[in-house]
Amino acid sequence: MADIEKDYPRFVLKSMDIVDEIRAFVATARTGSFTAGAAQLGISNRLTSKYVAELEARLGARLLQRTTRRVGLTPAGERLLARAPAWLDELDDLIGAVTEDARGYSGSLRISAPVTFGEVYVAGLLSRFAAPHADLTIDLRLTDAFADLAAEGIDLAFRIGQLPGSFLKARRLGVIPALVVASPAYIAAHGAPQRPADLAHHACILDTNRRDSQRWRFGRGADARDVIVQGRFMVNSARVVRDLALAGKGIAYSPDFLLRADVAAGRLVPLLTDLALPGADLSAVYLGGAVLPRKVRALIDFAVADAREHLTSGTP
Repeated sequence: MADIEKDYPRFVLKSMDIVDEIRAFVATARTGSFTAGAAQLGISNRLTSKYVAELEARLGARLLQRTTRRVGLTPAGERLLARAPAWLDELDDLIGAVTEDARGYSGSLRISAPVTFGEVYVAGLLSRFAAPHADLTIDLRLTDAFADLAAEGIDLAFRIGQLPGSFLKARRLGVIPALVVASPAYIAAHGAPQRPADLAHHACILDTNRRDSQRWRFGRGADARDVIVQGRFMVNSARVVRDLALAGKGIAYSPDFLLRADVAAGRLVPLLTDLALPGADLSAVYLGGAVLPRKVRALIDFAVADAREHLTSGTP
């Protein structure tokens, strides 16, 4: 017992070392390079390589096959990667369970979201979530492309619309309503459509982020009808669609969250309000694993309640 007590600081140091080594290995294996793995961990390329080399020496087995462009897994590396991420998640969950009740969540959360949606809504959501957790760091990555959660180290991604089949897990947060709007100046000059078919005679602003930007749907379920629209302006930004509508350039079909303030101020006027418009599903997606980190679970639960209060319609 005396020997254990005497060597305790060395034992703790070695235990900490192996955790860092395994984290470096998992990040490198998942991203395919030491550089990308280092960026994911927020440490230097040299330190990441050193950690992996020390782990290989500790285990007496080569885990990665190194080439000039990419690293690959050896059979031993494949066996370790199959179990190590779950072990790291369980360790993080154990440590978090002990510390978070007293101090709040700590460490970092890396979040991905579409650009306009992230700027208008997600930034505020994350600010509200992080407010009671002084030691929590938020890394928000905005892109309209689907981020590779594993390669980029993303803890949680917000996605709008139908999800493609993948290995990701998803939590539905609700439905984002849509509005058809135009400025008072446009309506004064061109009139307001009284039925969807009238849109064929109007200038419509096309959001090319939508799957079929020229096909606007009215009604839901069996009553849904599509209308083909035309317009001079096509753009892959919902915010620019709104700006063009404000400038009187045409009629816009956009998510409600982007238009509320302008509608309330009278800068935009809702059209065809007697018709139901299908909204877009909002989901939070994350990597499948044995244990979802506590702070990610907490953020998902918070997002469900926050979206219901501030953003969506429908029941998650």
